[in-house]
Amino acid sequence: MSMEKLNAMNGAQCSCGKIHTYDTQVYVGKGVVENIPQYLQQYAPKKAFVLSDPNTYKAAGEKVCSVLKKAGMAYSAYSFTHDPIEPDEYSVGSMMMHYDPKCDVIVAVGSGVVNDLGKILSNISGKPYMIVGTAPSMDGYASATSSMTRDGLKTSLPSRAADIIVGDVDILCQAPMHMMKSGLGDMLAKYVSICEWRIANLLLDEYYCEEIADLIRSALKACVDNAEGLLKRDPAAVQAVFEGLVIGGVAMNYAGLSRPASGGEHYLSHVIDMRAVEFGTPMDLHGIQCAIGTLISAKLYEKIKTIKPNAEKAKAYVAAFSTEDWFATLRQLLGKGAEAMIAQEAREGKYDKAKHATRLEDIITNWDAILQIIEEELPSVAVLDKLMDTIEAPKTLEEIGLDSRDLPVYFKATKDIRDKYVLSRLCWDLGIIDEIVEGVK
Repeated sequence: MSMEKLNAMNGAQCSCGKIHTYDTQVYVGKGVVENIPQYLQQYAPKKAFVLSDPNTYKAAGEKVCSVLKKAGMAYSAYSFTHDPIEPDEYSVGSMMMHYDPKCDVIVAVGSGVVNDLGKILSNISGKPYMIVGTAPSMDGYASATSSMTRDGLKTSLPSRAADIIVGDVDILCQAPMHMMKSGLGDMLAKYVSICEWRIANLLLDEYYCEEIADLIRSALKACVDNAEGLLKRDPAAVQAVFEGLVIGGVAMNYAGLSRPASGGEHYLSHVIDMRAVEFGTPMDLHGIQCAIGTLISAKLYEKIKTIKPNAEKAKAYVAAFSTEDWFATLRQLLGKGAEAMIAQEAREGKYDKAKHATRLEDIITNWDAILQIIEEELPSVAVLDKLMDTIEAPKTLEEIGLDSRDLPVYFKATKDIRDKYVLSRLCWDLGIIDEIVEGVK
């Protein structure tokens, strides 16, 4: 039903006033990898460039090359030699140096990083792009951005949405279980993203589309309803997660921003990634970290529901807040990646006291409506906790090798990752960002 709803929205006049469109062709089902030459024929390709990494080549890259060869289609293949590959300048350079400019279509075989790199190559070269998914692990399959590390900062770079997405359920069902859990974790993050999108719309009049939000809710429900089958590699469960992730990417394209699929829980994951790149600290798959961030966010929102805004307390906190001290903390936490965040604040000015006063007034005026949004969009901590137990997913920072005592500074850093109003910014505006995380892990 979710894919049907997605397709029904394509090109139709929406209640938000926009006409949402996407051109990506999505093929999901058993054995669809055999049809790749047929899907590519519309481009009349003379030669394909097949991109993979050592793991995804074994999972499906070799099969893709075999299918192309059988169909008489020429190709040039490159599989990254370093494992794991990072979404950074080195990987982009390695990919570009092995790219055959005679190729007129790009076929990436993989999931997160391979897909992000493939989209960048497609954007630079202007060639049509197909992604053959090897795991239902993240929601970037259909998005027009690439999650990259540039100059040490985790950022979303404009790239190009895939022209064709191929999700062969037979291949997807063989993905590492941890990657499947990651995919469901990335879907669980949508609870928070929709909640925070609505709050930002309420307080800042940010663009919001209820039909896109409802599309995400529908896809999320399908994933949750089938969650018990994931550990059994049940095709219906695996397909629900993959389709949900594709829908998440298309929803971002529909909206023209990442709001439908990511919020503060994603930024917690970004902080963990940035520290790992800078200092070699532990990290896990993006969706696993997002699931932990979602559970943490749910705990914090439950605490939010117990407080009443105090204007005097909030103004006193902001008056005493030292950007110089905070920037020093950011540099210690994230190293060189902090510099881009500090430069962003110079442009954004979220710590400006006059801007804060305006936001605080709006928060207090709309407090009951904020609480209503939280109540409508977020499941209880108990429900999320049980769901994560169902798929045997990590639930705390300790379980992925980190120290929960660092959560307060991680959480405070999430407000600086992007120019986006998320939970940590609401807590800063309320003057409770230091205390809200106490006892949460």
